[in-house]
Amino acid sequence: MMRRRILTCTLLAALAGSTASADQPQQWDIDSQQQWQQQTAASEGLELQEGLARPTGKQATWTSKLRRFDAKRSAAEIVLSQWDQWNNWEPTENLGPVNLGDAPVMLSLGPDNYWMFGRYRSPRRGKQAAAFQPEPAELEGFDMPLQTTPFQNQFDAPGGLKPRLGGYHAWQSKDMVNWVHHGPITEKHAAWMTTAEYADGKAYFYYDFPNDQDPHVYVDDNLFDGLPGEDKGMAYDDPSHGSDCGIIRDSEGRFHLILEDWSPINARTHAWDSPLAAHAVSDNGIDGFKLLDPPVDHRTQPTGRTGTYTHPHWVKENPERFKTNVAEYQIHEPEQNAYGDWAAIAIGGQYYLFCDFDPADSKQMSVGRFISSDINKPFQWCGHVGKGHPDPDVMFAKGQFYLATQQDSDFVSPGPWVESVRVRVGVDTDNDAAVDQWTEWQEVKERYDHIPGFAKQIAREPARLGLDELPAGYGFQVEVKIDDQTENESKPVLDAVTVKFES
Repeated sequence: MMRRRILTCTLLAALAGSTASADQPQQWDIDSQQQWQQQTAASEGLELQEGLARPTGKQATWTSKLRRFDAKRSAAEIVLSQWDQWNNWEPTENLGPVNLGDAPVMLSLGPDNYWMFGRYRSPRRGKQAAAFQPEPAELEGFDMPLQTTPFQNQFDAPGGLKPRLGGYHAWQSKDMVNWVHHGPITEKHAAWMTTAEYADGKAYFYYDFPNDQDPHVYVDDNLFDGLPGEDKGMAYDDPSHGSDCGIIRDSEGRFHLILEDWSPINARTHAWDSPLAAHAVSDNGIDGFKLLDPPVDHRTQPTGRTGTYTHPHWVKENPERFKTNVAEYQIHEPEQNAYGDWAAIAIGGQYYLFCDFDPADSKQMSVGRFISSDINKPFQWCGHVGKGHPDPDVMFAKGQFYLATQQDSDFVSPGPWVESVRVRVGVDTDNDAAVDQWTEWQEVKERYDHIPGFAKQIAREPARLGLDELPAGYGFQVEVKIDDQTENESKPVLDAVTVKFES
């Protein structure tokens, strides 16, 4: 089970309700199963399991024991953290332009600068489409000539009037409602685009060539001109079949590819997905990718036997590199879950992978989700959402998160934090082992924001309450009220409570 931890400056001195030693700790932490059990004075509607305080219904309360000290202390703030499984998703109408076709790809380039990429679907033929005549238009925030289109809330910029090339196109929005079409970003041979990143003013568009093989990359420093950038060719010579990669830069700027590895499964009969993912990293995102340990490995037992399957595109699309459509795989038993079409995002250093989820025991596909506190460590399964073959991508925009799929229904989330949590802190000012003064009840929650220079690294401000106005005292107590306000499967599950003191 993957759980986010708050780092401690010093060791916790003694059990709750006891007197601390002269070497006073700088903070009081409750984040392990033992600490939750030993430092709980009362709770209702809450179960303490595996180091988590989990509500059993819509409402719950929790009260700590009084944490006492030898000398007076001044509290600085209280910080609460939740379980990071991110089940907090609600269905929404189809995101983006209505004529965006195939698997959506998204980039968030800062506040009010959101992009979606896909194949361009022309208007349906008919009297209405034939009679449409574009007119000049204006849209707040866009200082370029625009034209109306046959599609509601969509406009063509000059780049959007350039000839279509059979690949992916770019649309831009400032509000996630109105979309401006800027035209092609890849050519026909790069129509199997899977993911994108942004660095130093340039967009990196990754595509498979042929389908399900070997990530290639365009680098584009102008998304407005209706022309593809520079095709750099093959970025990673993938030793396995599969690709459908996702890309994310880590906090130091290195590019991480997450790819499908079809070696342990007949991908043809498993929605072209696999229980095994590959991970490769590069400093520049263009070449030099080095293979690392698998981020996801849900293989069952190998039988020692091999099988074959055929792919419909390899020889047809790239006969110079592929002389056969037949591929071998290692047969595993029992049947395996399969994942693929990877997408990635990081929130406060916590990494999430979104993907196709094709379960072994069902034909119903959905969006799967994995989590890791380190991009270089194995990811753990943490749930799924939706129905259908998704080919998902995820983006932070307008203060929340958008999960786009190639299905008719997409998803939106305020973030991993689940509302609502209210907290107050009490202080014992006269050393009689009883609280003399409480703060007001206040709701706390995490907040998220863009990080300049990154499209997929999102800043995370902890859920905190400042305690500067609370007087110094010999003991402190915490009370929490939980009210689950969502209609989805998420709950406000507490992971840790930390009271920090003035030094």
